[in-house]
Amino acid sequence: MKGVAILGATGTIGLNTLDVLARHPDRFRVVALTANTDDARLAEQCERWKPAFAVMADAAAARRLARRLQASAPEVRVLSGVAGLETVAQLPEVSSVMAGIVGAAALLPTLAAARAGKRVLLANKEALVMSGRLFLDTARRHGAEVLPIDSEHNAIFQCMPRDYGRGLDSVGVRRILLTASGGPFRTRTLASLDAATPEEACAHPNWVMGRKISVDSATMMNKGLEVLEACWLFDTTPDRVEVLVHPQSVIHSMVEYRDGSVLAQLGNPDMRTPIAHALAWPERIGSGVATLDLVSIGRLDFEPPDPHRFPCLRLAREVAEAGGTAPAILNAANEVAVEAFLGRRLRFTDIPRVIEAALSVLPARPAEELDVILEDDRRSREVALDFVRRLEPGHA
Repeated sequence: MKGVAILGATGTIGLNTLDVLARHPDRFRVVALTANTDDARLAEQCERWKPAFAVMADAAAARRLARRLQASAPEVRVLSGVAGLETVAQLPEVSSVMAGIVGAAALLPTLAAARAGKRVLLANKEALVMSGRLFLDTARRHGAEVLPIDSEHNAIFQCMPRDYGRGLDSVGVRRILLTASGGPFRTRTLASLDAATPEEACAHPNWVMGRKISVDSATMMNKGLEVLEACWLFDTTPDRVEVLVHPQSVIHSMVEYRDGSVLAQLGNPDMRTPIAHALAWPERIGSGVATLDLVSIGRLDFEPPDPHRFPCLRLAREVAEAGGTAPAILNAANEVAVEAFLGRRLRFTDIPRVIEAALSVLPARPAEELDVILEDDRRSREVALDFVRRLEPGHA
């Protein structure tokens, strides 16, 4: 029986992972569950799954969780902070670590899992976007497996030959076709985007996701980060990764080969499919996802992304070309801008302005040392926050 640690158990990825695990009690056991501040939800999960460890990123939430579990699950050991997350990511009884924490906060525990030689189920794209070569070199050096959970990268992985690590040219791959739904604002008038609300931005037409990634989908920054992630995962360059808007979210991505063949992975838009795939790979197990009914879908549409509607996609491509710490700077500024938008302190259309401001102020540096990456992440947040304050209504 394989032990699993879920980093971000109370979020969308965590909940879907637990749903898949519940279908295979003879194959997997939950060793550790973690959350940020939602101690009530994590307490319920601990009572149901009885993990050996539970971690709250927030120390006060960890104390509340410990009190909640005193009577119902006293055997669960409660830890807190980054140190606690790193501890459970490296436990000897854990074989797979689901990296489902949102944002840059996932970087250190995901690196810890790689250092411990785990199967890293990478649902968090920011860790790879920020640290790229450092992360992959760590995984390779310690014998860790990195399997993508993002529906797009998991689709690409499924469409690649097993030996794609020899290089895409060596295995006959011409390019990667990365699909995007276009989000909730794909057909909305550009003039009305200034007034877009957090509720509208989070109302994704196809996927059920957390608020931050929903906003990233609306700006298509999510797809920009995925271009960066694809370059690292499949050792390629941005010019060989084409983004296609595909409103139905049925084809999750495609790989085009030198002979003209295009392999695509199709499925209902449900994260349990890539989660089940990566948990059991190279085997296949049930995920609970309904059978795809192509007749009822009827048609599959494609269009290029509108650069005027989605400037964040352009910014992400630019930092992909620039390299170094530029992706970390972009990611940090985006996190600050999205948080401000969700807090109604920033207009939707100002999100790319905040990111561009940080990129213009902070020169990229070589991303060879973790301290340098984290320092540029911190500096970008400071610059972005200052720019947000200047854009806030009523600021003189």
